[in-house]
Amino acid sequence: MTIVLIVLIIIAIPFVAALFMKKNYTIEREVIINKPKQQVFDYIKFIKNQDHYSKWQMMDPTAEKTYKGTDGTVGFSSAWKSNNKQVGQGVQTITSIIDGKRLDVAVHFIKPFEGNAGSYITTADASQNQTNIKWGINGSMKYPMNIMMAFMNMEKMIGNDLQTNLDNLKKLFEK
Repeated sequence: MTIVLIVLIIIAIPFVAALFMKKNYTIEREVIINKPKQQVFDYIKFIKNQDHYSKWQMMDPTAEKTYKGTDGTVGFSSAWKSNNKQVGQGVQTITSIIDGKRLDVAVHFIKPFEGNAGSYITTADASQNQTNIKWGINGSMKYPMNIMMAFMNMEKMIGNDLQTNLDNLKKLFEK
């Protein structure tokens, strides 16, 4: 009986710990691009352009992609499906555009695990011919899966990818 009780307590510990752990995350990175703000924004508002700078899009150039709507407008969606487990399957949809300032995208991950996140890219003048561009992602993990945030460094994992995306974008504009 004592062994059963000990095993039950060991099993219960992560579930109890998850009750007290955060469920939400926000990760953001930024870079200065030596081009005017409107020029940068007019490029990033088109989701299909991510093929040229997004690490995630470039991981599997053979991924199956489908599109709905008019790219660069609210409601446009881009779906992807890949056999590469790091790419998986999902859909991103433009939810808001503030011309020259902000692009908001809802991301629905289907595989390898189900989830939702919000992504945004903002542009601001750093100077007359320089743009401060920020890319952020926010989301949440439901209980009890939020326990995984204790073992995964989301800030580092996603943050490094965001920085790579921004560095690729900077290279693209400044070549």
